[in-house]
Amino acid sequence: MSDYLLLGPVRFEKFELPPRIFFGGAQRMAVHALPGGARVIDALGRDDADIVWSGAFSGSDAAERARLLDLLRAEGGVWPLAWDAFAYEVVIAAFEAEYQHANWVPYRVVCKVVLDLAQAAVLAVADLAGSVLADLTQAGPLAGGAVAALGAAGGAVPGTAAFAATLGSAGGAVQAIAANMQQAGADLLSAGDPATAAQAAGSLASLADAQGFAGRALSNLTLAL
Repeated sequence: MSDYLLLGPVRFEKFELPPRIFFGGAQRMAVHALPGGARVIDALGRDDADIVWSGAFSGSDAAERARLLDLLRAEGGVWPLAWDAFAYEVVIAAFEAEYQHANWVPYRVVCKVVLDLAQAAVLAVADLAGSVLADLTQAGPLAGGAVAALGAAGGAVPGTAAFAATLGSAGGAVQAIAANMQQAGADLLSAGDPATAAQAAGSLASLADAQGFAGRALSNLTLAL
């Protein structure tokens, strides 16, 4: 069991830490039975089970800490719950304590999940990666290095070294496209015949599109910091 457990302002320690925490849930579904026994199942979204654990408050302030948790339950507020790699916003649905001694108060907590913060963070990273990848792909070969950096482990996770590499590569792609646009513009101005001018104009137009996509990818990456 993790040695870190926080519920609202209460940090659990020593005997207060539970040996296990129950979490999980179900998927809400609408099941349509068809003739012949076939089924059509519509997934309607997650239905988180209550998060439940138990332990014992100990020490000279055991009763006070148990009382504080009971007050949090009575208030009915939304509190942060975190341990190990898990992070939620919860409402304390039930708190039960058994006062056995001034320094020993066994307890049980039931929390109703409001939001899975860890999943929200993962979804945000996935959304960022998807939108940026789409733009970098549209930007073409000059953004190939940024695409590779984005695909590396942590490449779309703000605050990591891999994300910094993605950001740098995206900036490099924008600069490379700008340099190629400058050259295409010069080629257009110096074109000696219609065919060469048309080729330079087409290249310039394609690079302008690429610059728009790469610029948007870089902007989205910067905003995610």
